[in-house]
Amino acid sequence: MQIKISLSVVFLSSVVLTFLFYKQGIGLNLLLFEILFIGWLFFSKQLTSESKLEKLTLSGMLLTGVFTVITYSTYVYVVHFLAIFLFVGVLNFKAITSLFSAFGVSFVSLFSSQIAFAGTVFFGESRTSLKLRKALWKSRIFIIPILIVAVFLTIYGFSNPIFGDYLGVFGEMIENVFTFIFENINLSFVFTFIFCTAISIFLLFRVRVPLAETNEKNTTQNLFRTKKKEKRVFKLSALKSEYKAGIFLLVTLNFLLLILNSLDIYLVWFNFEWNGETLKQFVHEGTYLLIISILISIAVVLYFFRGNLNFYKKNKWLKYLAYAWIAQNAVLAISVAIRNFWYIKYFALAYKRIGVILFLLLVLYGLFTVFRKIQHTKTSFYLFQKNTLALYLILVVSSLVNWDSVIAKYNFAYADSAYLHLEYISDLSDKALPHLNKTEEELNATYNFQQQKYPYPYVTMNHEEYTQKIAARNKTFSKKWEEKNLLSWNLAEYLAYEKLKSEE
Repeated sequence: MQIKISLSVVFLSSVVLTFLFYKQGIGLNLLLFEILFIGWLFFSKQLTSESKLEKLTLSGMLLTGVFTVITYSTYVYVVHFLAIFLFVGVLNFKAITSLFSAFGVSFVSLFSSQIAFAGTVFFGESRTSLKLRKALWKSRIFIIPILIVAVFLTIYGFSNPIFGDYLGVFGEMIENVFTFIFENINLSFVFTFIFCTAISIFLLFRVRVPLAETNEKNTTQNLFRTKKKEKRVFKLSALKSEYKAGIFLLVTLNFLLLILNSLDIYLVWFNFEWNGETLKQFVHEGTYLLIISILISIAVVLYFFRGNLNFYKKNKWLKYLAYAWIAQNAVLAISVAIRNFWYIKYFALAYKRIGVILFLLLVLYGLFTVFRKIQHTKTSFYLFQKNTLALYLILVVSSLVNWDSVIAKYNFAYADSAYLHLEYISDLSDKALPHLNKTEEELNATYNFQQQKYPYPYVTMNHEEYTQKIAARNKTFSKKWEEKNLLSWNLAEYLAYEKLKSEE
């Protein structure tokens, strides 16, 4: 009975999805479907109040789902689909404790659910499945005779021209029949329905992933001392050698990073002067260096604090050096943040500069978790669990902001003190058009500053080209919006359209 309900729900979901999305853009239709999806999960009691990860992924999915309509950006859609993906992974395995594991479960389910569904339809125990399987089994006896007949028809057609002509006429009749069928079948609708069915199966047809369940049972956040049967002398000397190697490595790394941080603090924090350079390399070099440094720090910590060295009684200096190195990496992250601050001050906002800020927040939290791992003898699983969770939260929260409008408003507001990159700004999304819609007089107000502070090669588009491009975009956007169906409606573009109309 439960299988019949699942099959019926998948079919009904496919029909609803096809109705909502056939020849439609993504907008209100996505939110409407997900409301129905969540409603079904509540009705069928698939949602529980026991799993914290289920609550988190459900909240992330609902929040980003609402904001796909409010902010309507590619970024929020990417994060939203990731949230759905993780939520399905948690639904398929309620006992899961890591988002990283949830992603793995969902990825496997993406394919295994299709196979399991097909198996249930064609080889299940329902009456319909049994009838279909029986019919297919009976039809097997006709396959070989039909193939043999086709071979002999081909041979006879080539050997006898008259027979070949008749065969050709018969072939044309069959071809006309197929042409008539496919001409009157809406292939676009068929492929949409098939795709929607695959999505419905992934969302609604539950499958187990035994490997993930086994891995989850074997993971733990805390390290425990493992006693080996080797002689104590050999074991203790091995720990001492590893301890000395760790001391040497961390002393050297701390010393090198201290020199680098001292230079950054003096030159970047307190004595920075801009001399007309683009600053792109200035920020990017620091970011790449930070990534490499953090990866090395994590690798070193995972190696030296992977096992019994955590329980070595004389390891306090190794821990102190590790703490110092983590602190110095945090200083390095702050240096990159200050580099990014100078970049924004002189060259205004852009996607990558905002991305650097979000990345640094994740880095600082990552360093904190590395500190906690050493302090409380945690496993590498603890690091993956906490940092994937932090990454998820940063992605969800940052996707709720209409960054295109933020960038447009900020860059024009500071056009008298920072570079106004007209070519870059003119390519922001349609929902930012009201903030891009500047007259030539407004642009000329900052012309003298821009020409004096940022001469060639900074100038990539003049004021006249900019106003013409934005005017053309306004017309195209208005026409496109007026042709949109209610199912493709979104708040961000609606407000932009109304604002442009009021300014005409």
